[in-house]
Amino acid sequence: MIAELAKIFTKEFNEALVHQVITDFMANQRSGTKTQKNRSAVSGGGAKPRPQKGSGRARAGTTRSPIWRTGGVTFAARPKDYNKKINKKMYKGALNCIFNELLKQERLFLSDNLNFAEKKTKLGKELLDRLKITNALFISTENNANVFFSLRNIKNISVIDYKDINPHILMKHDNIVIDKNVLEHIEKATTV
Repeated sequence: MIAELAKIFTKEFNEALVHQVITDFMANQRSGTKTQKNRSAVSGGGAKPRPQKGSGRARAGTTRSPIWRTGGVTFAARPKDYNKKINKKMYKGALNCIFNELLKQERLFLSDNLNFAEKKTKLGKELLDRLKITNALFISTENNANVFFSLRNIKNISVIDYKDINPHILMKHDNIVIDKNVLEHIEKATTV
């Protein structure tokens, strides 16, 4: 099985590439929703608060000026777009690098029978005991609901569909367990 994985994941670990792809991926998760109201966005302030002359105070045309209490913010924050473009070749290359490094460190497993008869956490714990792992990411298919329900309540264990693989989640877990049925899909996702 290791030989089978070694044929697919051949790229040497490129720290700079992996770092760039992960930081770009995490930046793309940011929503950038911080916003404040400037003087035109604050409601009200249409009437002149006092006459132009005669009061001895400064001229004022609106109560929504930034120097007034309840006024707008001078340089109001606007929603920011943090998105960064990740080239497909770089993204696939980074995934291949990570899988290859996990394989070298003997942290990547290929499971023939990642299939449970029932949705039981007990079955999931038995599988983890057999593999002798406590922190792992299981990559399967969304049709395999029994695996998801059997493993989701166990601490430090995550189960994802093969379509949801990303460099960040791969780096978060100590071990990766791949369902043999989705190996060809992963090969497509990581081959440049």
